[in-house]
Amino acid sequence: MPPPPPPAPERKRRATSITVNDVARLAGLSAMTVSRAINTPDRLPPATLAKVRAAIASTGYVPNLLAGGLRSNKSRLVAALVPTLVSPVFNETVQALTAALRLQGYQLMLGQTGYADPLEDELLGAIIGRRPDGIVLTGVVHSADARRRLQASGIPVVETWDLTPEPIDMLVGFSHSAVADAVCRYLHSRGYQRLAVIGGDDERARRRSQAFVATALSLGLPEPLVHVVPAPTTLGSGRSGLQALLARGSHFDAVFCSSDLLALGVLTETQALGMAVPGQLAVVGFGDLAFAQDLHPALTTVRIDGTRIGTEAARCIVDRVEGRPVPQRMVDIGFRIIERASV
Repeated sequence: MPPPPPPAPERKRRATSITVNDVARLAGLSAMTVSRAINTPDRLPPATLAKVRAAIASTGYVPNLLAGGLRSNKSRLVAALVPTLVSPVFNETVQALTAALRLQGYQLMLGQTGYADPLEDELLGAIIGRRPDGIVLTGVVHSADARRRLQASGIPVVETWDLTPEPIDMLVGFSHSAVADAVCRYLHSRGYQRLAVIGGDDERARRRSQAFVATALSLGLPEPLVHVVPAPTTLGSGRSGLQALLARGSHFDAVFCSSDLLALGVLTETQALGMAVPGQLAVVGFGDLAFAQDLHPALTTVRIDGTRIGTEAARCIVDRVEGRPVPQRMVDIGFRIIERASV
């Protein structure tokens, strides 16, 4: 007796996706009308729009934005690259950028580059290949390869949180050297003579440290002590940074920190050591994070208008994508020293 035939292979269940035609049938309308309701809802009568939205809600339909983007040559996506998601210093900019883009019908895609050019180059390659409508970058110090690829892509680019006379395309930021110069002169005007810096090892923090030292020397002050910590900076690196400066045995009466988190660590360490602030040591931060005004003593710091950076960057991208002229390709938002009790 021959052996029984092997069992037929079990067919894999194949998921069936909901299409625009399914939505159209449920709404009793044409597929073209459903597409118009999705892409240009302001051009349809409210009753028709309500039918389409009810059908979409009932079916769970999600429009294929990639297919729509191919037809219109717009993705409705803007990519933003920040060096870190750990530090809150960029949160205000990201929130403002997200809100301003959403009002114009665009969505934000966020990427983390770290503080090394190779990581940024890798992420930029992946993003450019997906052809977003715009790219928002943090900083202006990018590799030559990254600059070439961004310029060759034809995608609108806005560099932020920095200044350069030769932006890739558009720019919204401020001068880090000017920040450091202003802080040094401010401390000097308050009578502080022996200064120190605790700064991250990223490019923008390094430029602030270098400018701070240069200004101090130009004012005839002793060369400030400098201690560098890894970026992104933390409360812990602020504490250890102050310990390292004190271990050198040199007297200093004021310290400029490259972030408010570093300054918070310095203040924490001064309390642990019983040092009076500002009686024995004045402390200045950078960023004016939400907690700065609530510390004891309240932290003197540099305020950067992150909301304006995000809003201006969104305006630049949308104007360029929509074919409108961009009247100001470079926007210097400046900065403010916020005086509080730590100086």
